[in-house]
Amino acid sequence: MAALTELTSKLTNRLDLGPAEVASAAAALGSSEATDEAKAAFLAALAAKGETPAEIAGFARAFLALAVNPGVGTWAPRAIDIVGTGGDHAGGFNISSLVVLVVASAGVPVMKHGNRGITSKCGSADLLAALGVDLAAAPQKLRQALDQLGYAFFFAPNYHPAFKHIGAARKSLAAQGQRSVFNILGPLMNPGRPAHILLGVYSLPLVEKLSRTLDELGQEAGLVGHGVIAPGQGIDELTTATVNHVSGVGRLRGVHAMWRAEDFGLSPAPFAELQGGDLPTNLATVGAILAGRGPAGLVDTIVLNSAVALHVTGRVATVREGLAPARELLLGGAVAKKIAATKEFYRA
Repeated sequence: MAALTELTSKLTNRLDLGPAEVASAAAALGSSEATDEAKAAFLAALAAKGETPAEIAGFARAFLALAVNPGVGTWAPRAIDIVGTGGDHAGGFNISSLVVLVVASAGVPVMKHGNRGITSKCGSADLLAALGVDLAAAPQKLRQALDQLGYAFFFAPNYHPAFKHIGAARKSLAAQGQRSVFNILGPLMNPGRPAHILLGVYSLPLVEKLSRTLDELGQEAGLVGHGVIAPGQGIDELTTATVNHVSGVGRLRGVHAMWRAEDFGLSPAPFAELQGGDLPTNLATVGAILAGRGPAGLVDTIVLNSAVALHVTGRVATVREGLAPARELLLGGAVAKKIAATKEFYRA
């Protein structure tokens, strides 16, 4: 087994790692044997070289093998994860959380994998917990949730015990403003292994890189997207306020496009209509949306992402075909009922 310092030296010389070397590095990162300094040096060297799709897929595969298995294989072939990498610092509302509720209300199983807000004031876990989800729910309860609610939330810290050995190295890199491969691994390591994914990424170059990575991982179908707000500024979402760069995965591999609101008969919106805030602010926004008083651009963005998710899973033939049913589910009472059912389910 190659030592982490040897692999760091190889990376420093701008050489890519082979599958066995990635597996060796993952084992060292996920154990207490290597020092935090050696882990940080390795991750910094990998980022400086630039992670290849094969390397990213190798790390995802290795850490997924170490993850707790929630036993949801019955739902996985039909299920989708709707997730973003985070890290865009755009301050957007938790769009994916409401999309989860719309898509689940449409009868498509959703397996969302996420964490509390790290680079934002309110992460997906924060909002969903406030809407009734029990982040500490055991796998058996989450299987019941998939059966009764149509969705489950896998709180990342509960499913990836190996990550406790990487925390110190990541914190030291973050203090230096240094990203690492772990900034993009989370969405690739859903322990439920859903066959479909709608993935938003924080930077434009990651659209193609992560679509290729998901293909390496054998994803059945998916779409990777990034919304450009302005030159050098973007968001890990598809929105009606941005030019959305998308790349397909698996069954949708032929999709490489720039999507705008007008392409789907929607009105372009100012990005200000998509802004989020802290948890109380975002909860108030949820209430406004469900009462028909939400910002038009935000409502359209939730509808658009929901329609895309329905298309990725094959529920509708085109994104346009999914817009009307998604809007009806969001504004016609189905999502409000789903939230009420969620609170009742986790109280029981």
